[in-house]
Amino acid sequence: MKKLFTIFTMILILSTSNAYAGKQTIYADVNGLVCDFCAQALTKVFSKKDQVENIDVNLDTKIITINFKEDQILSHEVIEQLITDAGYNVVKIRHSIDTNE
Repeated sequence: MKKLFTIFTMILILSTSNAYAGKQTIYADVNGLVCDFCAQALTKVFSKKDQVENIDVNLDTKIITINFKEDQILSHEVIEQLITDAGYNVVKIRHSIDTNE
């Protein structure tokens, strides 16, 4: 039983260690995005961050898509603060992980 528990624990550790490997994408639903100026302002803010590979601001869906460099990320709190400081309201932040498997 102890051996089985040890094997299960090792499998669990190995499977979760790669959970955040790879490129990550954050999606932020934002109120107040109405024009190209909004998109340009947020693109400029996030482009200054070393972790960010690129950003897409969709004015129709009001969703900001932030693609991060390999094994890089910004916390939801930092993302929300950057968006709020730029003058917009964050409705929701969610993410996905591309592990290239």
